[in-house]
Amino acid sequence: MGVLILITQDKLDSERVRQKISKDTNGAVCMFLGTTRSTHRGRDVMYLEYETYYEIAEKKLTDISKDIYDKWQLDDVAYLHRIGRVDIGEISLIVGIAAPHRKEAFLACQYSVDLIKKIVPIWKKEVYVGGEVWIGTPEDIAMRNF
Repeated sequence: MGVLILITQDKLDSERVRQKISKDTNGAVCMFLGTTRSTHRGRDVMYLEYETYYEIAEKKLTDISKDIYDKWQLDDVAYLHRIGRVDIGEISLIVGIAAPHRKEAFLACQYSVDLIKKIVPIWKKEVYVGGEVWIGTPEDIAMRNF
């Protein structure tokens, strides 16, 4: 299969992704689904909004897939991120890793999620009842310490 990278405003379909990365030589498929929760830090979340810098985000996701190959020789990888409005319960991030064995699938999946959160320029705004905040801004950090 190879690497699947997609940044889209469309709803994400985890089963379709699983089918795309699965093949007979892989004994493990590890999937991470990031979903919108209804509460955060004691506030009622209405929905999330994501924005990105497409060209850099796609390049960073490609770099992560190359890193996964270098570390574990895995090339059945999927990174999908939704942008725009994402309602409660909907999927905003899918990381799918297929591997011959479960250990490598788990390690590569967690490594990918952590790196995506750290280096890919995709920004999240949480919209609450009565307000909103971009995650990672000084306002957000102040709310965390409140």
